[in-house]
Amino acid sequence: MANPVDARNTGPAAFACLLLVGTLLALSLILAKLADQAGAPRLTFLMVGIGGAGLILTLITAASRQPMPINRRILEYGLASGFLLATPNALGFLAVRHVGAGFLSLSFAFPVLFTWILATAMGLERVRPARLLGVMLGLAGGLILAAAKAGDVSAAPGWALLILAMPMLLAVGNVYRSLRWPSGASPLFLAGLMMLGAALMLLPFVLVSEPGQLPALLASQRITVLLGVEVLVFSVLYLFYFVLQKIAGPVYLSQMGTVAAVVGTLIAVLWLGEAPPPYLGLAGTLVALGTLLFHRGARAGLPKALRQGVSE
Repeated sequence: MANPVDARNTGPAAFACLLLVGTLLALSLILAKLADQAGAPRLTFLMVGIGGAGLILTLITAASRQPMPINRRILEYGLASGFLLATPNALGFLAVRHVGAGFLSLSFAFPVLFTWILATAMGLERVRPARLLGVMLGLAGGLILAAAKAGDVSAAPGWALLILAMPMLLAVGNVYRSLRWPSGASPLFLAGLMMLGAALMLLPFVLVSEPGQLPALLASQRITVLLGVEVLVFSVLYLFYFVLQKIAGPVYLSQMGTVAAVVGTLIAVLWLGEAPPPYLGLAGTLVALGTLLFHRGARAGLPKALRQGVSE
């Protein structure tokens, strides 16, 4: 198996990638919210946005003559990682009207913890106090921010249980991409492959819940412009998403959720005019401290077997 993590590269470049990916993730969610307000079908908008970005990244890979191996392992990777990206996103889009955005945002505070537990159990991470404290501080910040927005979900217990599965799926996806990283393929190609796989996995959800809604994406100039911007944001986001996964590993990558939660809240307050949630300053400080502490702890390195890599 090819090694996706090189502990020597978890320096300023990884930290900059984390901030970029978290910010773009927040921006992609804001754009989806604006598209929903404009009347765009939500899952169709998501599917076309992800699929369009995957196509762009694949074409860039071909134009730049980077390796594009096609074999059983690559196809498995694209479909499995696409499924693990599409499923939690589809669950969120379908459940938000039943449980509310506050409860949905609560679930995004947990992937970093679940990813750390899985990665440690599988030998991808060592148990180091600095990194554990960083995870817990970031988790605390995310929980404070989400709890401030969480509403009553007692009327939809079934949907609430489904939403609680989201962070576990995201954590499994983070670890899967590291364990099954194919050899001889560039991050650019793998990012495009995952997004095309995710679009394919979203297709059944679209056909069931939003049949015949594709023309609605061109129904107004506003929706079309938002879709174009979303495609560009997804393209840059998931390119650096895979770069970050390769240079820093699954747990470091999973911090983007808490970064996105804070950045997304700031964008909503400063740009969309929403009222700031209680304890925003405290939550942002905890997330920033946790991210910095985790980043510092990453310099301690990974297990020797992972640093050297094992070819498959």
